[in-house]
Amino acid sequence: MAIWRKVCIGLVAAAGIAAAAAYGLDAADRAYPPPLEGAATVSAEVLDAEGQLLRAFATPEGRWRLKATTEDVDPQFLKMLVAYEDRRFYDHAGVDFMALGRAAYQLVTNGRIVSGASTLSMQVARLIEPRDSRSFGSKLRQIVRAVQIERRLGKQDILNLYLTRAPYGGNLEGVRAASLAYFGKEPRRLTVAQAALLVALPQLPEKRRPDRHLAAAEAARKRVLSRMAVVDVIGEGEADRAELSAIPTRRLQLPAFAAHLAEAALRKEPGVMQHKTTLRRKVQQGLETVAREAAAKLGPKVSIAMVMADVHTGEIIGEVGSADYFDTSRSGWIDMSRVYRSPGSTLKPFIYGLAFEQGLVAQETIIEDRPADFFGYRPRNFDMTYQGDVSIRQALQLSLNVPAVRLLDAVGATRLMVRFRRGEVQTVLPANETPGLAIGLGGVGITLKDLVQLYAGLANRGKPVRLGDGIRDIPGEIDGEPLLEPVAAWHVADILSGVVPPLGAVQRGIAYKTGTSYGYRDAWSVGFDGNYVLGVWVGRPDNGAVPGLTGFASAAPILFEGFAKSGIAITALPRAPSGAIRIQQADLPISQRRFSMTSSGLLASSTREAAPQIIYPPEGARVELGSLSSGELMPLALKLQGGRAPFRWLANGKPLEEASRRRTTQWLPDGNGYSTLTVIDAMGRAATVRVFIE
Repeated sequence: MAIWRKVCIGLVAAAGIAAAAAYGLDAADRAYPPPLEGAATVSAEVLDAEGQLLRAFATPEGRWRLKATTEDVDPQFLKMLVAYEDRRFYDHAGVDFMALGRAAYQLVTNGRIVSGASTLSMQVARLIEPRDSRSFGSKLRQIVRAVQIERRLGKQDILNLYLTRAPYGGNLEGVRAASLAYFGKEPRRLTVAQAALLVALPQLPEKRRPDRHLAAAEAARKRVLSRMAVVDVIGEGEADRAELSAIPTRRLQLPAFAAHLAEAALRKEPGVMQHKTTLRRKVQQGLETVAREAAAKLGPKVSIAMVMADVHTGEIIGEVGSADYFDTSRSGWIDMSRVYRSPGSTLKPFIYGLAFEQGLVAQETIIEDRPADFFGYRPRNFDMTYQGDVSIRQALQLSLNVPAVRLLDAVGATRLMVRFRRGEVQTVLPANETPGLAIGLGGVGITLKDLVQLYAGLANRGKPVRLGDGIRDIPGEIDGEPLLEPVAAWHVADILSGVVPPLGAVQRGIAYKTGTSYGYRDAWSVGFDGNYVLGVWVGRPDNGAVPGLTGFASAAPILFEGFAKSGIAITALPRAPSGAIRIQQADLPISQRRFSMTSSGLLASSTREAAPQIIYPPEGARVELGSLSSGELMPLALKLQGGRAPFRWLANGKPLEEASRRRTTQWLPDGNGYSTLTVIDAMGRAATVRVFIE
């Protein structure tokens, strides 16, 4: 009995000692945890809409360390990595005692290190807490840290840390940075040869750098391929073929697109490591190439900005702020897509749109292009010549100044500015000035981004959209009244689609407009197809003049080249909406065959008759139509007073019927929503109201 008592006491004591030791180890583990928080420091990334890397920023210590997970790399690479570095990775708890024993035996029998015993967990421990030497003390510390890491992280997380922190030579860390630098691609799809090289490099990253030590890199890759063939991860024939593949001999630059947007993303959210944008890398790359090459041809100090967007969603898919961000001679650091400049003639389409909307003109209406005086304002054409009588279509396509000012005088400069506000576009007028006729020829400031936003609304059948790149602006539809009525927007787009392409350019089925500001300081071109709009600005950031700089000769070729290099397939412009038709000049109502006005507005009557006025429905009315017994909607009665018969009524730019001498008529709307009703009398005087049909 005494013996059993001693045995029991011994067991209890041993259990107590073991428990105390376990408690002590656990307390020590909690008191001295592995530095996992610091391991989370990675390079900030700016991504495109599909998650592709646009630009990365080095870590504070100057490392290219891109976050990587097992989902970011080729599965074959993972198999090769585990098979080569740590075959029992999924079975041990941080230390492979079998490998450790083998390495110790080889060290004793050979007097030198023959093979290592570091597991992937131990390598991660070394990466997050670099050792000063290769001593046994350092190895023991590594083992302890590996066990601590295994207690805190799952196998997947440990692999992710290795994939992010493994060294690949120079300041490259992680498999993504290495794959981009050596192969120019993300590691999601790797060849066997590429995967083998990425497995081999971290063991001796500086001595095996392929851009400096090609022979050593080839030998290391060959060892990996041979081992993989032996353990049946790959076939022998596959290993032989992979050995014949060339190894890259130079290090590539990591992607560095959309520099201005990337900088803006970091300023906005400095602590965020991944910034998602609406850009598309292929489009961005194409536009940047076009801008850089075009600027080289245009000469020193000239910069270029480009914005490309989806006209339906407002998402900016390409955004170039300058020809070269790092070119100080061109002030490349200035984002010219967000700077207010004079737009030249690029606002003219919206003047014509208002004239179409109000029923003042049709495409074949004749308008005068002759010298005119508008209360002291005497606009002249760019070439200092005049065309005489031209059609509205010709006037817009030729970008004639006098006809545009005549129409702006009729529709009103203030009304034009109101439409810009509907599109959430802010313009800048000269100090202490109110909207005047000069805004039709560039006498107002606007940014390229906002100008493209206006054209996006024009291309979107008149419905405004908000442009955004996901960082500085959020894209989306703009609720409220349209920028232009669909019929008016179609007429403008139809005319612009017939503008002759610039010299040497291929007709691509886009509608476009150019503009040149006073003094050859700004050249513009904005074009669109059925889905996308692209705007181009060319000029000097310091607002200096560039002799010979024009929208047609300088910006339009870049526009067409931009569409070509963007990789976007051209989509046909939308079909004409209901009521949008081209009417020959001879078939137009008499009041629309010629647009004429005096300096005080539309041609005044020689009699004392009052101008026509629509008295029902009133301006801004919301009208709910009843139903007939057949279930059809009841027509809306239209009434006017004043004016000289006959009268021509138009709904959304479409004539309702033949001219009538009656002062009442009926109209059956096509559907709900805003509509514009216009009446024109025999003297060419017009009245317009906007109503909402419910």
